[in-house]
Amino acid sequence: MTPITEVEGRRVALSNLEKVLYPESGFTKGELLHYYATTAEVVLPHLRDRAVSFLRYPDGPDGQVFFTKNVPPGTPEWVTTAEVPRSEGPARMVVVQDLASLVWAANLVTEFHTHQWLVQAPDEADRLVFDLDPGAPATIVHCCEVALWLRERLAADGIEAYAKTAGSKGLHLLAAVRGSSSERTSEYAKALAVEAERAMPRLVVHRMTRSLRPGKVFVDWSQNAARKTTAAPYTLRARRVPLVSAPVRWEEVADCRVPAQLEFVADDIAPRVQDHGDLLAGLLDPRRSVSLP
Repeated sequence: MTPITEVEGRRVALSNLEKVLYPESGFTKGELLHYYATTAEVVLPHLRDRAVSFLRYPDGPDGQVFFTKNVPPGTPEWVTTAEVPRSEGPARMVVVQDLASLVWAANLVTEFHTHQWLVQAPDEADRLVFDLDPGAPATIVHCCEVALWLRERLAADGIEAYAKTAGSKGLHLLAAVRGSSSERTSEYAKALAVEAERAMPRLVVHRMTRSLRPGKVFVDWSQNAARKTTAAPYTLRARRVPLVSAPVRWEEVADCRVPAQLEFVADDIAPRVQDHGDLLAGLLDPRRSVSLP
């Protein structure tokens, strides 16, 4: 029998709580739900008012992994949804606004991915993002070097950058912006990626061609496109262990010498939040949002 729990007055069905999702660490679905419930204070602000794509892995990372963009069948009527534009026509997607919706979505076993715009203003980007993806034998250590260069370059334009791990092998840089379309934000991001490649030609590549990537850091500027989504802050990832896309301090980026220094699993996050709060809180402060030059 599927257990029912009450979350903020909503009845949420939970299933297979003892199921091991990450065999390498023994991490169960119940632990996944506990992670999201206990970190909701920092997770929810980065999901709220954003259409969410789910990368689902109900049998763990070694099982079937698939994206769900439209509202899943059986979604409770109290879960917020929104109509969002797509090139093939408008679609309806989930918007995770509260703890009950977060727990319901987590029960589907999901990574959370969001657009760089709010559902109230899909024509205006409010986030700038760079996905720094290392091509072996390059690692996140090399991504850190590129991230520090991009941080300084963005600061020269009056833009404050924040960093988080991808939760896989790279880094994400984010900034709060306003007054620009996704197209304009993409143009700006591409220009900086090209500039980074010119400044560090042995380390950086801005083109998507995979044959160019070995030993370099691909500065992926394309996730600023309106249709693209990026792994949300604090989401668990479908990897060998329960790695998290975790916000990091710039001191940690500068001091990184081996990849393990910037690998964080679910159990690491609560102590980090207790020590540092939400390291991405500045992204949520409208006073820190700036116009692109």
